[in-house]
Amino acid sequence: MNLVETKDLYVEYETKKGVLASSEIVHAVNGVSLDINEGEILALAGESGCGKSTLAKAILNLEPTVSGQIFYNGENISEFSKDKLKAFRQNAQIIFQNPYSSLDPKMTIFQTLSEPLEINTKLSKTEIKNIVLEKIEQVGLSEDCLKLYPHEFSGGQRQRIAIARALVLNPKFIVADEPVSALDVSIQAQIINLLKELKEKYNLTFLLITHDMRVIEYLADRTAIMYLGEIVEKGKTKEIFNNPKHPYTKALLSAVPKLNEEQNKEEFILSGELPSPTNLPKGCKFHDRCPECMAICKCNTPNITEISDSHRVKCFLYE
Repeated sequence: MNLVETKDLYVEYETKKGVLASSEIVHAVNGVSLDINEGEILALAGESGCGKSTLAKAILNLEPTVSGQIFYNGENISEFSKDKLKAFRQNAQIIFQNPYSSLDPKMTIFQTLSEPLEINTKLSKTEIKNIVLEKIEQVGLSEDCLKLYPHEFSGGQRQRIAIARALVLNPKFIVADEPVSALDVSIQAQIINLLKELKEKYNLTFLLITHDMRVIEYLADRTAIMYLGEIVEKGKTKEIFNNPKHPYTKALLSAVPKLNEEQNKEEFILSGELPSPTNLPKGCKFHDRCPECMAICKCNTPNITEISDSHRVKCFLYE
């Protein structure tokens, strides 16, 4: 069953480079249709600037959309009443990339974790304290940390606190936006394992945003590859890693450090940088960087092709 679904979603915003400069339209998300099954981890992968975080914020109703639809539990969130929207915000939480900037430096950890409960529930002070204690211990920290402030913790500890804050309202859906990229490598594995344990304990549904394919391979049930605001390939994570179809997916996987015995595998090297989302290429958005570009790619947009029941790709190579 789909817990979250988007249909032909577009997100644009206006930007200016200077006071006297004319405004430009950033085409951040371009016709994305995506489904996230209840109880799964769906990974959204791609280079920085491809629209991953914008899509996630749109799903959480934090970013306005130009067109398209977003469904939660089969209901269109744009049609939610105030009460339903409040319930949705309790059920849908986010873990940000930088735990230091996402925590209020003037609030103790207890205040940080108790605030959502005070605003959204009618629980007593004792009940709130018990929930806060439960969540902080579940992320591997002790009661003693609740009287401290964010600056008194390491990056990994702060991310654990951010995860605890996302859990206090018992959400069903969590967006994890690059949850380990700001952390030391030695700490990343601990946070990844923590997310996996919490997902299994609470049957959580995750949208995992990352550019680290190793994290995806370990955590995600399914994977969607995003390029310039479009989903170019999606499927079960094993299918994406064992049988990648889109040249962009192959390039992302080629960038993953390999063991010696894997060095002879086919490599795809990207040329150039991600084009500006203010001036999208014609035809296939990836054609000017694609090592397998054909004439048709430069003027026409490929359709989505079914590789298997669970594997889809948007590329002329498979039409």
